[in-house]
Amino acid sequence: MIDLATAPELDSLMPRLTRMFDLAGEKVALIDQNYDDSKGSPVFTIEGNYTTRGWTEWTEGFRYGIAILHYDATGDEASLKSGRDHTVANMASHVSHIGVHDHGFNNLSTYGNLRRLMLEGRISDNEWERHFYELAIKVSGAVQGARWTERQGGGFIHTFNGPHSLFIDTIRSCRILMMAHRLGHVLMGEGDQAISLLDRALQHIDSTSQYNVFYGEGRDIYDVRGRTAHECIFNTKNGAYRCPNSQQGYTGFTTWTRGQSWATLGFAEELEFLNTMDPAELEPFGGKEKWEQLMLKAATAVADNFIENTPTDGISYWDQGAPHLEKIGDYLNQPADPFNAYEPVDSTASAITAQGLFRLAEYLKGKGQSAEAEKYEKAALVTAGSLLNDTYLSTNSQHQGLLLHSIYHEPNGWDHKPDPNKAAHGESSMWGDYHLMELGVYLQRKIQNKPYLTFY
Repeated sequence: MIDLATAPELDSLMPRLTRMFDLAGEKVALIDQNYDDSKGSPVFTIEGNYTTRGWTEWTEGFRYGIAILHYDATGDEASLKSGRDHTVANMASHVSHIGVHDHGFNNLSTYGNLRRLMLEGRISDNEWERHFYELAIKVSGAVQGARWTERQGGGFIHTFNGPHSLFIDTIRSCRILMMAHRLGHVLMGEGDQAISLLDRALQHIDSTSQYNVFYGEGRDIYDVRGRTAHECIFNTKNGAYRCPNSQQGYTGFTTWTRGQSWATLGFAEELEFLNTMDPAELEPFGGKEKWEQLMLKAATAVADNFIENTPTDGISYWDQGAPHLEKIGDYLNQPADPFNAYEPVDSTASAITAQGLFRLAEYLKGKGQSAEAEKYEKAALVTAGSLLNDTYLSTNSQHQGLLLHSIYHEPNGWDHKPDPNKAAHGESSMWGDYHLMELGVYLQRKIQNKPYLTFY
């Protein structure tokens, strides 16, 4: 498990953050200069060069979001221009994309970050430009909310696999529905029926917490508290739950760690958002306390499971049930080894989770639960410290990635192996680079007592 006793002091991370931001600026410029946009959105690197392999263009917003976050951290106008210009030129199709569950990724990373910077006074306030960003968020939230499957007792935003499929990833796309709702928008249906985007977000959160997260309550023989299933399958004829499944993990009965990371961060962010809501707004949906208890139960379960089932340095392997982990030895009681011969680590899962742990700790501090908060914050500090070390930070000026040892799809064999005798390692992904940057901006603001970073 993560060795909480090795947690660094928060302020001690600042030099490493500054170095990471410097590297990120170099990577933004390198990709803008060398990447062939005609190939589609960059997804992950092969021998240090970004290439594409798409189920969908789900990573494009991360690319431009990295540039926007680099400006956020450093004030680099060239990065702002890159992120802003690319958003205007290339992101409109993502706003109206009816075929994906990734709206909260693409559009809050771009339009959402730009709007936030404007509201913070970091970029000049232009009313029409702000309306442009807000219209994109409204439409994106409604389009995401329309990708809907009714289940017994609720509903969910279904994935690109079809109406039977609920991904744990999509918990983070609920943010776009929440933002669209906060901006006063609704989804208009047949006969001019106004469909609440808040209601759809809450139903999806409920479905994810019920089916994709396990609580050690005897649901099946693999029911371990905090374990997650990447995908849950439903009968579309009667809305009945059928079974867990996995697209990118080892099986539906093991925990794909990046899926778990989406839950850790997604539930923590939604708790933060819930904290800002008027209780009266949640009365029609069962009341604020109901949703707080539901989300907190899920958030703490997955966070505890991550801490207990991750190596001492906070870097997770790609799946907790990966079939050759035992060949590494006592892998949970030593730092992760990205150069081992058997199973790859997935640094992106740790980057996403670390931010979720920090946010959960802040939420619990606000509720007076200091002991629990300290545990999550120390785990987050250990993980962040590891991610910012040379083992995981790409310092090669010719390598286009920022965060090393990212894994996209181990079962399909999509990840590059520079040494065929070792597990895949040494490469980067757009979601990994983006979430390391987002974690970095979050930490920089905490250290420098700047405005707390939120999606809203």
